[in-house]
Amino acid sequence: MGTTQLEPAPEPKYWHLKTVLTEALDSEFSVGEILPNERDLAARFGVARATLRQALEQLELEGRLQRRRGVGTTVAPPRVGVAVGSERHMWPGAAGDAWRPVDCTTAVPPAAVADLLGTARDEEAHTVRRSRVTHGQPVAAELLYIPGSSVPDLSAIDAPSGAARARAVLRELQRRELEDQDQAVELGSASAEDAKELDRLPGAPVLVVTTRYHAEGRTAAVSVATYRADTCRLTFGASGRVEIHHDPERRAS
Repeated sequence: MGTTQLEPAPEPKYWHLKTVLTEALDSEFSVGEILPNERDLAARFGVARATLRQALEQLELEGRLQRRRGVGTTVAPPRVGVAVGSERHMWPGAAGDAWRPVDCTTAVPPAAVADLLGTARDEEAHTVRRSRVTHGQPVAAELLYIPGSSVPDLSAIDAPSGAARARAVLRELQRRELEDQDQAVELGSASAEDAKELDRLPGAPVLVVTTRYHAEGRTAAVSVATYRADTCRLTFGASGRVEIHHDPERRAS
């Protein structure tokens, strides 16, 4: 059988426009500056607004642009390195944890989370809500699901709700011996609730990190943390520092 040589596919117009826009961002705009509106940009580059939107969406996904409520599209700062894991396993809320407890409720978790926990799909779990701020900006929101069997002595604690209740649940969880933990990362889009907490628009790109904590041979807790994909570069390992030099003006650390 002979070989068939494939003709190179032409570059999509929006992809070429993205390259042109990137050069313009580097040479004409500074971090935080608001871009002209879509009509003016489309007219400047001689493209349809649909093509322009595709290019802007790609630049937002790559972290070069941010869409802000009531402001418009601005030039984004370099991505912030956010440490997600280390070689030392530890419970949520332990010393050195960067998360801030916000609230705690008791409710039936999503079916997928119940499956990870190994609990019945109609069984309630403690749901601890936490947030994370880096360099003064919100970068992540977390829902931590803990079944009652993981914190059996919690009923004796007088902390009915709010951040105090969240801290009490975490303290009880830390009484158990953590055996290990595993994590998975996937790309997603912000729900209305996540978008509000992270100061993004609904549908904005996010990175979802799911962590399972194991104790006594079973899953003791499941964390679902949503990170802003436009500003975060997740780091793993003991040091969590890898230098990536895109050009002299933009570097991630």
